Amino acid sequence: MDNLLNISPVDGRYRGVTEPLRKFFSEQALIRYRLLVEVDYFIALCNIPLPQLRDISPADKEKIRNIAGNFSNADAQRVKKIEQKTRHDIKAVEYFIRERFDDLGMGSYKEFVHFGLTSQDVNNTAIPLSLREAMEAVIYPALDELLDVLRKLSNNWLHVPMLARTHGQPASPTTVGKEIMVFYERLQNQIQGLKNMPFPAKFGGATGNFNAHHVCYPEIDWVTFANEFCTSLDLKRSQTTTQIDHYDGLAALFDTMKRICTILLDLNRDFWTYISMDYFKQKIVKGEVGSSAMPHKVNPIDFENAEGNAGVAIALFEHLSAKLPVSRLQRDLSDSTVLRNTGLPVGHMLIALKATRIGLTKISLHEEKIARDLEDNMAVVAEAIQNILRTLGHPSPYEALKALTRQNKSVTKETLHQFIDQLDIDNKQKERLKNITPFNYTGIIPKPIE
Repeated sequence: MDNLLNISPVDGRYRGVTEPLRKFFSEQALIRYRLLVEVDYFIALCNIPLPQLRDISPADKEKIRNIAGNFSNADAQRVKKIEQKTRHDIKAVEYFIRERFDDLGMGSYKEFVHFGLTSQDVNNTAIPLSLREAMEAVIYPALDELLDVLRKLSNNWLHVPMLARTHGQPASPTTVGKEIMVFYERLQNQIQGLKNMPFPAKFGGATGNFNAHHVCYPEIDWVTFANEFCTSLDLKRSQTTTQIDHYDGLAALFDTMKRICTILLDLNRDFWTYISMDYFKQKIVKGEVGSSAMPHKVNPIDFENAEGNAGVAIALFEHLSAKLPVSRLQRDLSDSTVLRNTGLPVGHMLIALKATRIGLTKISLHEEKIARDLEDNMAVVAEAIQNILRTLGHPSPYEALKALTRQNKSVTKETLHQFIDQLDIDNKQKERLKNITPFNYTGIIPKPIE
């Protein structure tokens, strides 16, 4: 029943798909990541060590680390209960840790929990950390699965000639596998770029200048400390900030994810169109219904579902990347509620990825239809003929082929050969031209994807 009561389909209808993302983007996950940052930061202060924390032993540090490591549902409920009183989510996490310090008999150290920090030092580290781990654990594997399916389909159909269509009209032939390879390469390039991008973090105090840190301990190199702390979380610290991160790095990540979703949308529309052209047949799934009224229908629902979810993800990524880098003066609160939605476009992206992969595994090639289209469009070899005639010095070959192909409603093999026979060229060249067909005029076929 919980699934039926959720407002968002990401957590409701598609919960079975998005379940792996809950440990990274749910409210409980956000609390856990904030707790992790706070705890790791405290231990980093111990490792300097600050004079007041010098006596904390390795065993004590392990107990402190377990506050985050053993975080439970009950702990999350306790934080939320504290928040009801504080009306401040980060302060609730701090007070929860203080309570645990008391339980561990370490209450004398609890004043250094959240020492010198502002809320966004925690948020702007916790959220990128959760995003990075979600990408590594869920999204990258889903992308790799899709690439693997595209690779297999491309290689299997690499040498199957197919009529291309530019502006929706018959064009120079290509191959089925090569057209699939286009999407493989586009996705691969964007994925590689995404994996090479650093995940940013902000760590610098109330207005980014380590004011409190520096006034208390001017002898410590806090910039180096913060850089090393963020690096320990596999994040890259933004060096000059206000109270919040400038979000340019996060915006760049979202823009790249948006481009990946745009490619997904494009891919799904193309496969939907090929299915409508009868180039692909869809496997019939027993018990599945295509239409409530028309029993014969097998609809391309996976591609449609993927297109819709990719579109929602694009819109949300667009808003995140456009809004987050804009803040009034040193900080306003509008970024906070927006950041809480980081998991939403990632969820829609995951749904789109899974639906695309499923759709691709349910299609088979209708080679007879593809071959028939090639046979019915002999005119597409006009490009080849007119260019060869150019190399032979024949006068106005483009205009001659234009007249032939546009005056004849249907250019057949016979009409094309009749045209070639009347050309003022030697018989060897005529045979060369007659041997060109839509089936072999496919240009340079790429090598299979390794």
